[in-house]
Formats: sequence, C-alpha cells, structure tokens
Amino acid sequence: MSTGKWQVAVFVWILVLSACSHRIQTAPPPLAAQIAAAPLPFIATAYCSTGITASGVPVSRGIAAADPAVLPLGTVIRVTGAAPYDGTYRVLDTGALVRKRHVDLYVPDCGAARQFGRRSVRVAVVRRPQ
Repeated sequence: MSTGKWQVAVFVWILVLSACSHRIQTAPPPLAAQIAAAPLPFIATAYCSTGITASGVPVSRGIAAADPAVLPLGTVIRVTGAAPYDGTYRVLDTGALVRKRHVDLYVPDCGAARQFGRRSVRVAVVRRPQ
C-alpha cells in the first residue's frame, strides 16, 4: 500500500471509530410504556353519548376515551376498581375533558353513566397499537 492510500485508510478508520464512540441518549419512554409495566392509578368517568369515535368506529360497549398522548388510539387496556365496569376496553375515542391520567368508559345507559361519577381506578396496558 502506498503512503497516500495508507493515510486515507487510517483517516477513515479514525473517522469511523470517532462516530461510534458518541452514544446517542435515548428519550425517556412515553407514559404508555410505563403503564405497561404495572397498573397505574387513573380517574375514570363514564359517558353514554352515541355517535362516531375519534378513530371512526361507532360507539359501543368496550370502548374508552383517553388522552392520546398517554394512551394512543387502539391501545387495549384493563380497568380495575370500576365495579361493575371492570374489564378490558379499547381506547378508540378522545374527549375535550379527557386529559392526562383520565379514562372515560362508554356505558350504554345514561342513568348508569351519571351514577358512575368519578372513580379512582387502576389501568394496565394489555396491548399497544401497532
């Protein structure tokens, strides 16, 4: 190898090593990733209005509304502490007043939804959207 080619090879090798030596700091995981580890406390309310959800499907049993920054649309969650409404829900809706750790569960009976009030519940992520 001539001197010029050898110097270029050493320069490229040093450039590659210096690029690999700087590790990029990863961002902290979103709240949804933290929820998957263990159930976290949330506030739950209930709603009974019919129509089309934010994801485009009609409102029906098993649907919940949540803040998409916390629980993205399509997330499957398990709610406990909301008896008799404990169970698995799919987050397919959002709401103007549903922010941070707040879930709004669909209940077909408006009287039951009003009686539900505000409850402290535990929410665990069963499956994240893909």
